[in-house]
Amino acid sequence: MKAFVTWMLAGILLAACSLPENSSTETPKDAVPVSTIELKAEQLQPVIHTSGVFTTDDETLLAFKTGGVIEKILVKEGDPVRSGQLLATLNLTEIDAQVAQAQLAFEKATRDFNRAQNLYKDSVATLEQFQNAQTGLDVTRKQFESARFNRTYSEIRAINNGMVLRKMANEGQVISPGTTVFQTNGSGKGKWILRAGVSDRDWAMIQQGDVATISSDALPNKTWQGTVTKKSAAVDAANGALSIEITLNTDAGLAAGLFGKATITVKQKQNVWKIPYEALLDGNAQNGYVFINENNKAKKVPVVVSGIEKDFVLISGGLQDGQQLIVSGSAYLKEGTDLSLSAN
Repeated sequence: MKAFVTWMLAGILLAACSLPENSSTETPKDAVPVSTIELKAEQLQPVIHTSGVFTTDDETLLAFKTGGVIEKILVKEGDPVRSGQLLATLNLTEIDAQVAQAQLAFEKATRDFNRAQNLYKDSVATLEQFQNAQTGLDVTRKQFESARFNRTYSEIRAINNGMVLRKMANEGQVISPGTTVFQTNGSGKGKWILRAGVSDRDWAMIQQGDVATISSDALPNKTWQGTVTKKSAAVDAANGALSIEITLNTDAGLAAGLFGKATITVKQKQNVWKIPYEALLDGNAQNGYVFINENNKAKKVPVVVSGIEKDFVLISGGLQDGQQLIVSGSAYLKEGTDLSLSAN
């Protein structure tokens, strides 16, 4: 009997020795070895790089008030102009005829009024007839003034000293009222502006008053300081872009239309996470994704890229403090992959 009990105990001990020591904590055989770092955000002042063209704050678009056929264009692009200088005229045949008709109508209304006034004094004409003659005279007077005003603005004159930046029409062209013919500026007097396009995300970050450093390849040894003075209130229908204007603090001695670059320091600080390049997958200037460790399994997280530094990528969205970011081995991962962790 004792032998039987001894044999049974030996069998139980042998079975116990064959069980895993702790199957719940054992690393799966196919787990991918990775290293991680703990995430912690920093507050940084974002720096935005953009580019555009130089112009001045007195840039003007010139047009005819009335429509018609362009008779003469007296300047070309790049020409300097003086205040009051005649730049272009319309063919005045139709416009002069309108002025003459308005003048004749006014002269007739004047005669009718004088006649009605005399008859009213002699009690021959009624008060109503006299008042109607007065109204007719006033209406034709205004029509005559309007026709003469339109005649004056059937030519284009420079409104200040400056330069013709662009010529947008040619002689013989039929043009409608208000269509731009010239773009001019006062390059000797106005403040210089860099007009630049920005992305919607950069547009939202930039505020009026932000400081910028400006340069131009045309003058490689010079830089200027400037301030953001204007943000577009709507998307440009022509190119679908948002724009800003940076006013230079000093007279730069530039030429309108030159290409310029600006580095804008945004006042509003931003929480960002600095992560190594190798941790970011499928990244571009705006987006990408990373893997984090969640209960020893890989979790794929989309992130927002806000900038690139020498040794790090700056992430402004998608991450949280305290998460374990996978920095090596992420190229071999997919959602839910088991992980074998090594401290970094």
